[in-house]
Amino acid sequence: MEKIVKNVSVMCFHDELCQVYNALMTAYSLLKEGSRVTMFFGSRGVNALHKDKVNKLVCMPDQPKEEGEAVMKRMEEMNLPTVEDLLFMLYREGARLLACPLNVPLFAMTKKDFVDGVEVADPATYYKEVVIKADMNLTF
Repeated sequence: MEKIVKNVSVMCFHDELCQVYNALMTAYSLLKEGSRVTMFFGSRGVNALHKDKVNKLVCMPDQPKEEGEAVMKRMEEMNLPTVEDLLFMLYREGARLLACPLNVPLFAMTKKDFVDGVEVADPATYYKEVVIKADMNLTF
């Protein structure tokens, strides 16, 4: 079977668990198929990279609490990897994990707040070297 290698940019602008999880699973699936993956976390998405917040993300906060809790319970029953596990797997298997240089200070974060492997994106080169050169730009 032929592998199709792509340069993939995945952007995550949310800290809602389902959105973050979809972004991470998509990135991981593409990485496992041989693509070069760069993930960019902007806006509230930077919260998913914070080592004290990563395991506190909630599902569907705009819905009744019971609905979000039911989805989280089903995810746990399915024995899915956590967001923190997925971030670690992506990092260890070669994906680049980038945080938005504007949102990091906006949310009062520093590099020491991040899980392993996260870099702050360079605004002078990020769009030119990642987004424009990507074969696919996916946004969550």
